[in-house]
Order: sequence, then structure tokens, then C-alpha cells
Amino acid sequence: MKKTALYERHALLGGTIVDFGDWAMPVQYTKVIEEHNATRHRAGLFDICHMGEIEIKGRQAFDLLQLALSRNLQNQYPGQMKLGLLLNAQGGIMDDVTVYPLKEDAYLLVTNAATKDRDYQWLQKIKQEKGFDEVSIMDISDRTGKLDLQGPVSEAILQKVVPEPLNELKYYHALHTSVSSIPAMISRSGYTGEDGFEIYAAAEKIGNLWDDLLDVGGSYGLRPVGLGARDTLRLEAGLMLNGAEMDETVTPYEVVYGWITNMEKGFIGKAALEQLKREGFNRKLVGFTMTDRGIARHGYKVFMEGQKVGYVTSGTFSPTLGKAIGLAFVPPVCQEPGTVIEIEIRNNRAKARIVSLPFYKRKR
Repeated sequence: MKKTALYERHALLGGTIVDFGDWAMPVQYTKVIEEHNATRHRAGLFDICHMGEIEIKGRQAFDLLQLALSRNLQNQYPGQMKLGLLLNAQGGIMDDVTVYPLKEDAYLLVTNAATKDRDYQWLQKIKQEKGFDEVSIMDISDRTGKLDLQGPVSEAILQKVVPEPLNELKYYHALHTSVSSIPAMISRSGYTGEDGFEIYAAAEKIGNLWDDLLDVGGSYGLRPVGLGARDTLRLEAGLMLNGAEMDETVTPYEVVYGWITNMEKGFIGKAALEQLKREGFNRKLVGFTMTDRGIARHGYKVFMEGQKVGYVTSGTFSPTLGKAIGLAFVPPVCQEPGTVIEIEIRNNRAKARIVSLPFYKRKR
């Protein structure tokens, strides 16, 4: 298994290490529920060094990305980040990525860990086949470290080690600065449903940042957080996981990514999506809460009026809501909130109710 620059620190902290897509990553340090609640009420620090970073530079960088991504990058400026999709020719989701313009003709693409190599090869293929000769595409993942600091007191913690006033950094915006005197880029964003920051720095320095943030944040209740709580937090926030809710057979309109699919511009997969929109989609991703006892897990069958209609993509017990929640694909006719479905759990069918997403939304 591959190890991040923080592996030895996870071991010293007593982290339980698991194989996560061929990466040795901590699933928890103490208990998932403790780390979940620490992030929800105070702050959590996550090792995200396994994710991918790809740099796209050159006079045609914008044109290549406009073709590769469903999101329109027109008018995006340095200091702003956007979520976008890489689609295949059939309109299926290869990856959901974040895009940072670094300066004129230079972009940073942040990918999921499992899809990074495929994304890189896909961009190279587009470059070669479409004649983007004036673009360089470089995988800089090995020399880039990434930490996520999430939670309601994350700004107060990070402000202790960043010189610029962070209350002026807007959501989905980024800033080139220093963290603990180490050059870094930070963005205000995240997947936990809380206020938070993503921090990028040189891989050989990321251990220093990890140590400093845990030291500074200790009095605020900051805790290191593993993959277990990361999953329960993102699910409460109603966010999707690549490989669970998304793969190359899933299109943006079947999940919640229609808003980052701009049909006014050209992009790979657009023609297929236009055809699918004309023909109509036969499934939709929905949220549900269990009304009977039981926790639905990935792959469990969904029934309605005795007929199998879909399957669960993610499910867990929500520490914040105190009930079991999940995401599932069902036919569009079943998607209305309040609709009663049944989920087969260990050969028994348990009732659940479709609800609006997200499950949890923080008070502002």
C-alpha cells in the first residue's frame, strides 16, 4: 500500500490503518462518533495527501479544460475555485474535481485519489487527439501535500498561523499565503457541512503543518479525524462519494450535478446528455431516513409496493440526527419526499422514507 507523508504520525497517534484504494490511511484514532462530533461542534483535521493534483499550463489550457469539463470556466478568476465534472463520451461521470486558476493560462485540478491516474491519462488523450499542442499537463501529486481543517472553530484555529484576515476569505475562494510561515494555498470549502479550509503545501512540509495545527488547535478542541468520520460527515451533508454514488455509468442529471453541467457550451459528453435528456432518465439519486430499525448499506435492494425499484449507494447511522440515513437510486416516480420505500436488510424489509437533501445543514 502507498503511504502519505503523515503515515508515521498516524501510527504514533494510534490510528487504525486500513487499505483505502491501495493507500494506507487511518479510519479512526479513537472512535468514529467522537471524531464526528468533534468536527461538528469544534474542529477536525484530516490527512488528504492521497488525493491527486494535476497542473495544466499553457496558452490553450483554458480551451482544453472547457472541452474536458462540464462546468463553464468562463469568467473564473485566480482566487476563485469551482467544482467541475470530467465526463466520458457517454456523459458518465469519470470524476468530480475542483479547479483553481493559479494565474493566466495556469490551472490546478484536484482529483479524487482513485481516479487521479485515469484523469491524467484522459487529459493527455484530449490534448493529443484535439491538438492542444501548447498545453503542458503535469501530475504534481507526489510533491503536493493536502490537509483539510473542518469545523465551526476552524477559522479561529487557522487564523493563529495565517497572517491575512480569514474572515475576508469567501466560501469557494482561495488564497496564496503562508501557514506557520510555510508557503501554502488555502481555500474555504469542504465536504463536512461545516465551515472549513483545504490547505495545500509542499509534501515535505505537510508534517510540520499537521503538527502545528494540532498544537495550536488543541485548546479549541481540534482532533485528528479518520476516514470513518469523514464518511459520516459527508453523508449527513448529503454529498456524494466517488465509487459509491458516482461512476462512469452515472450521469450528472441522475445525481445532483445538473447545476455544474452547462449545456450552453461544448464539452465531451454533451451530445450524449442531450439525447438522454430527450429520452428521459430512469433513475434518480435520493436521500432517505429509516423509519424501521436497521442501517442500510451500499448495495442493499430498495423495494416499493413489493417490487424491486433500486439500490442503496451509501448508508450509516447519523450521530447528529440520531437516526439511520442513506442515499439510493430509485425511479424518478419515487423521488418525492415523503414516499415510503422498503430496504432489504439481512433478508428482512425495513421501511424508510424519502427526504430532501441535505440531511444536515449548519446554522449560519
